[in-house]
Order: sequence, then C-alpha cells, then structure tokens
Amino acid sequence: MPVLSPTWTDERIELLKQHFEAGLSCREIAADIGVSRNAVIGKLSRLNLTRGRTVDDRKVHDRGLAPARAPRTVPRLQYEMLATIYGETGVPMVAGPIDDANRCSLLELAENHCRWPISTPGADDFCFCGNSAPDGQSYCTGHSRLAYRPNSRARVMRG
Repeated sequence: MPVLSPTWTDERIELLKQHFEAGLSCREIAADIGVSRNAVIGKLSRLNLTRGRTVDDRKVHDRGLAPARAPRTVPRLQYEMLATIYGETGVPMVAGPIDDANRCSLLELAENHCRWPISTPGADDFCFCGNSAPDGQSYCTGHSRLAYRPNSRARVMRG
C-alpha cells in the first residue's frame, strides 16, 4: 500500500508565505509549488493571509478591467409590433373583441396562427386561439394587446 505524502508540507507552506509576501499571484504560486490554484487560495485563507486591498482599491481595479456594457436594444420586429399594437405609428389598431371561431389544437396550429392558449393544458377543452397572426408574431392583434403591455409609466403618460 503506497504512502501518500501530505499536500501541505512545512517546506511548501514556507514557500507559499515567501511567494505571497513577494506579491506573486495565486496561479504563479501554485505553478511553483506544484499544487492547484484553488489549493493555494484555500491555504491562504486558512492561514488568514490577505493582500490588504481596501474596498476602494477593489472598485477601481474591477472597473478598469470590466468592458463597458452596450445598452440593450429592442429587436426591430418587436419594436414595430409594439408600436403597431399601441398606436405609436399611423397604423390603425383593432380594438374589437377577440374572435373565438378559429380555435385549434396543437397539431392544427400553423405558422401564421395565434398561439394564445385557451383553458388549462391537459384539460379536455384546451386549445389555442388560432386567429391570423401578423408575420413573425406569435399572437393575433387582440392577444398581443394582452401579452405586450407597456410599463406603467408609459401607460400613465399615454393617458
């Protein structure tokens, strides 16, 4: 039966402390000692050895490395759909009741049909709206008004 040597011998711990004091990174220390980077981090933590960086130093350092985030954009098709639904373009909006004559099952659902679920999945009367949906949209105009609501600030501003 082979005898396993301990990972952290007195020599390795002394090397760890020397390299740490010299300012080497955990990766560099691990490569020199012959252990994993996580082993070095764990041992430093157990020995209560820290670099002594202040919170302000960390913030400045972290900000310098992080790339600036690009603002999130709304896809063009979604923007056009929402603009059509809420009347922000010159396209008239249909405000009448939602027709329920075209209801269909999942197998009958086609690409240009409204996918709004009616009832509870698994129930005997479960189906989909089935009305005509504009190109590239999941729902008919009536169900789009229900699915895509503007945030409350936009609603208050619109009246």
